[in-house]
Amino acid sequence: MPSVYRSPSDIYPSITYNDAPAAIEWLCQAFGFVKRFVLPGAGGRIEHSELSLGTGVVMVGSTKPELGRLSPVGMPGVSQALNVYVEDPDAHYKVAVAAGAKVIRELRTEDYGARGYEVLDIENHVWYFGNYRAGEYWDQ
Repeated sequence: MPSVYRSPSDIYPSITYNDAPAAIEWLCQAFGFVKRFVLPGAGGRIEHSELSLGTGVVMVGSTKPELGRLSPVGMPGVSQALNVYVEDPDAHYKVAVAAGAKVIRELRTEDYGARGYEVLDIENHVWYFGNYRAGEYWDQ
């Protein structure tokens, strides 16, 4: 693991989980993330972590109800999704589904040419993986 990892992005989503240690392991196994930094806390909590995939970084930590940071498990709906570029959506889909990701939108090619799929992770966060990069199709 390099001592310094810099993402070229200025947006770093932060995701909370009821069982952040298990979520981190699952995200690495199912989606191919790499642990860059993990700061454990008391009682098995994760205070902060940084996981990378390609040039992107997500921060994962334990829920913090006092700050309103909850996991969507058991909630009636989710109001956001994380969109992640992957070079080969078909291969990525096979690994994610084999690891237990719940498909909510099957792998498909969109009208504008991008290919991808949408799944729920182990605590019902919504993830879209595809070969779309923001801005690529704006001028079409």
